[in-house]
Amino acid sequence: MPKLRFPGFEGEWGVFRLSDFADRVTRKNTDNETNLPLTISSKDGLVDQISYFNKTVASKDMSGYYLLKNGEFAYNKSYSVGYDFGSIKRLDRYPMGALSTLYICFMLKKHYSDFIKVYFDSLKWYKEIYKISAEGARNHGLLNMPTDEFFNTKHNLPENVQEQRKIADFINLLNRRIETQQLLLETIKKYKRGLLDKIFPPKKDSLFPTVRLSKMADFLQGLTYSPIDIANSGYLVLRSSNIQNAALSFDDCVYVNMEIPTHLQVKQGDIIMCVRNGSKKLVGKSAKIPCEMPMTTWGAFMMIIRSKIDCSYIYQYLNSQAFYSQVFKDTGTATINQITKGILNECELPLPPKNERDRIATLLDGFDKRIESTYFSLLKMQDLRKSLLQQLFI
Repeated sequence: MPKLRFPGFEGEWGVFRLSDFADRVTRKNTDNETNLPLTISSKDGLVDQISYFNKTVASKDMSGYYLLKNGEFAYNKSYSVGYDFGSIKRLDRYPMGALSTLYICFMLKKHYSDFIKVYFDSLKWYKEIYKISAEGARNHGLLNMPTDEFFNTKHNLPENVQEQRKIADFINLLNRRIETQQLLLETIKKYKRGLLDKIFPPKKDSLFPTVRLSKMADFLQGLTYSPIDIANSGYLVLRSSNIQNAALSFDDCVYVNMEIPTHLQVKQGDIIMCVRNGSKKLVGKSAKIPCEMPMTTWGAFMMIIRSKIDCSYIYQYLNSQAFYSQVFKDTGTATINQITKGILNECELPLPPKNERDRIATLLDGFDKRIESTYFSLLKMQDLRKSLLQQLFI
């Protein structure tokens, strides 16, 4: 029996082989009944390749692909972060689609479909996949796994359909609440971006005089260290992964046990910025240092920006499109995108009177606090869902 159970349901759950409640789908898209190529995202489920990749990676002729219909399931044997043994998803978004024959497809012949969908999201079936996967061996990133053994895997499920409905309805309700929270977060971020565009228009439209950013702030390249300097304690070295939703996250921390020059020790009110990364999306991410603690930055990829005026005002400007349009004129090489000190030196900063700067910073800082609280509420809901999926299933 599961650790957590709804009142009114008793007795042990049954043990079913996948073949007991599902049949393999091998129908082909022979007549090109669909021209929609599908892929499986562990996070987003079965999605069309064009929306997911911004291009199609499928063959032009998809007549040899599987034809998957709405409500049917597919197993992606490929590893992704958090999904060591792949993922099983149900086709919900489209009436049908074409899927590579590298996937294993199936349809249900018993059990409540929404429950089975949630069950596969719980990843409780991994223990069976672990037993039959060939010592973790992979072929082109896919688990080597015989299809007949996959359908012979055992699954603990309640035989009472009403219990299945109760569990599925509850988790789906929580999923919708999480989706609403995600939408709220994106809406607040979008509203703030709109405010930034109004407050910091392009230089030609600015209502205020401009000065070189370098006159109002110092740019400090952080610490250079080697693997032998990494320790379990000492100075925390901030990296791009420590900036999450415009705030500091202390997950995935690195510490170094070495002397740090005073000027490279990050102070409260400093701004740190990712200035070099293989992904352009990460370059320009910044965060304010909220407190005093022994910290520095990784100099190869991070910059310390130390304000000579209002740190909040400069920080908000660094998040504006007016700033990005200046620094991304030169993004470095094809593989490494970067913002150099020279680029920062050339940036222009609009400089209204101090009382106006204070009002701008207060307004935008208020949105940042709302974004942060909304984000952490979202994380709590996601953690709750993860915990429930572990306790409601065997």
